[in-house]
Amino acid sequence: MTDESRGREDVDMRADAARRRQAIVKEARRLFAAQGGGVALETLAEAAGVGIATLYRNFESRHALADEVALAILNDIGRAADEGLTQITTAPDAAWTAFVNRLVELDLGALSAALAEYVTAAVRTTQTQTLARVDELLGSAKNAELVRDDLDALELIVGIGLITRPQPEAVAAVTPNLVPRLVSILLAGMRPSSDD
Repeated sequence: MTDESRGREDVDMRADAARRRQAIVKEARRLFAAQGGGVALETLAEAAGVGIATLYRNFESRHALADEVALAILNDIGRAADEGLTQITTAPDAAWTAFVNRLVELDLGALSAALAEYVTAAVRTTQTQTLARVDELLGSAKNAELVRDDLDALELIVGIGLITRPQPEAVAAVTPNLVPRLVSILLAGMRPSSDD
């Protein structure tokens, strides 16, 4: 085997390992949202198409996996804020609404409940950085008079988390459009009133 072919093989193995790790995180996100933080790691491994040993090679514990999921969510929030910032000067209302809807799509309510007990210092640091990016977008939304002055990033994220918490099946059955309706109410309620 030549050095060149060995190098290609190493790159292929690293790429394959990265794909497996991404699959584990993706499935952990999905299953944590659907079943909560106590879902069996064997179930996560199976859903990701890997063995339990591969899961443990990538994540030494449930806490390590939960950290990675939390960091992925925070990165998604940060990316959504960055996208909003690039669009808010040209189409403020559309950019703000798209940002809020993107947060709703992240299943923050289901995931925050599943991950709450696993928050570490690294996650808190990233959370602080992410909230600063959301605050920057909020500032632009306030300047465009889309959002009241007294709203901050944490309140916005927590509010969306509350709206997107999974509802009991009986409630979901009789109110299938509850989340979109509550998002519309939230967007309207965030607007400055004439008293502000």
